Amino acid sequence: MTTQLTVNDRKNAEMYRRTSPLIASHRKNAEVYHGNAICKEKFRGFLEKISMPNGLFPLDDAVEVGYNASTDFLWLIQKKEKDHTFRSIDSKVLYDDEITAFVEERRMSRVTGVRNKSGPLEISVSDIYIDDPASGKIKFVVTTQFGQTFSIQEFIDDESKK
Repeated sequence: MTTQLTVNDRKNAEMYRRTSPLIASHRKNAEVYHGNAICKEKFRGFLEKISMPNGLFPLDDAVEVGYNASTDFLWLIQKKEKDHTFRSIDSKVLYDDEITAFVEERRMSRVTGVRNKSGPLEISVSDIYIDDPASGKIKFVVTTQFGQTFSIQEFIDDESKK
């Protein structure tokens, strides 16, 4: 007996085929959510849980969010790449369709899928952290180990500021 796959089943199967081995290796025993609304809610919740600003990753077309508590591994899969400009700091950030990080309190390390666009260059972000919450600053470290520091307020979702 063969089972008929629905359109959604086919889409999910295709997504799993193209997911990175890194995500696949952390999928077992992870909390996994599907659908834009729940993914947006859960991803922001995970960010808040580790005391990171909830607007750090603008989400429009999230397909899957997962978190493995035993390895502190967090991932986000979107329908497509996203360009976003944080106007207040005049910084353009490119978000791949797959973003991963190991997370802990006030820190995201070994980040993949996030790049800063500076002129003709795209520089991968490797770590994002808040050293001293009282300073109100968040630091982005790129793979060359140079970094930039900005006000945390620039990355809080506008809806949360009201």
